[in-house]
Amino acid sequence: MSEILTQKEIDSLIASLSTGGLAVEEAKKEDRPVRIYDFRRPDKFSKDQIRTLQMLHDNFARLLTTTFSAHFRTMVQTNIASVDQVTYGEYVRALKNPAIVAIVNLAPLPGNAVLDISHTIAFPMIDRLFGGAGQTDERARALTEIEVIVMERIFVQFLDTLKEAWKNISEIKPKLETIESNPLFAQVVGSTEMAVLITFSAKLGEAVGSINFCLPYLVIEPILPKLSAQHWFSTSQRTVAQASPELLQKRLEDATIPVSVLLGETNISVRDLLGLQVGDVVQMDNPVTSEMKGFIGSRVKFRGRPGNVGRRMALKVTALAGGEEEDYE
Repeated sequence: MSEILTQKEIDSLIASLSTGGLAVEEAKKEDRPVRIYDFRRPDKFSKDQIRTLQMLHDNFARLLTTTFSAHFRTMVQTNIASVDQVTYGEYVRALKNPAIVAIVNLAPLPGNAVLDISHTIAFPMIDRLFGGAGQTDERARALTEIEVIVMERIFVQFLDTLKEAWKNISEIKPKLETIESNPLFAQVVGSTEMAVLITFSAKLGEAVGSINFCLPYLVIEPILPKLSAQHWFSTSQRTVAQASPELLQKRLEDATIPVSVLLGETNISVRDLLGLQVGDVVQMDNPVTSEMKGFIGSRVKFRGRPGNVGRRMALKVTALAGGEEEDYE
């Protein structure tokens, strides 16, 4: 079949185009997913940078679990829930009023970041530090002056752990600026500015809540080139050998251990035991001049003699157990 059109076919084609009656077969295109792009809130962080921030703060969540568990003397579990790009106005509007919001400085990075903690986990933490079991307060209320002081200590623990987790990215010196209860007073950047919102889930006993860490683009812009998976893995492998011994030593030094002293031993009947009253004297088998056994955990580690330091009872260590350790059952 010839591919050259005749004059009659050309005239017919021109007439069809002028009247709009020509049915042109369009090439079939593959269906492609449509991604909505809002020019009012541009994506300033790449997927690689978001992924690096998630890995960084996933490691931070594990460190925070250890720090909080030691600080509150009970098991506290923290996990990273999400890492999202939002405008700062969206983040502020999502906060309840009253809220527990801390404005923090991450020097030498410019500007301020914002840290908030939900009431459902903040009040159990406060109750735990007051000596309670970690009960929550169902009311969404502002903190008292004493509770603000306690929350400052909790935020400082958070920031100290953050400093340790960010070592591979930047040597920051986090500082707590102030604690606000009204989210409108936490305007650190414009409402249209983009930010990274890192959300952690926290559990203390039966209490469950969330901790949000909002990093405006202005704050982390100087370190954006370092927020890559390649840089993260290279620096992590280089520093892990040096940081691990120091980190382990610090955690061991902060660990608490039970220390007890055995005053003496004796055998009495159950009847005498049940009849003991305040002021009764129980005679021990060992003499007053004998040394007492000092236990660390269930093992004898030292020996000593009783005495007083001011109004407090004390034990003067006279000898260490050395290699002859005894188990106490």
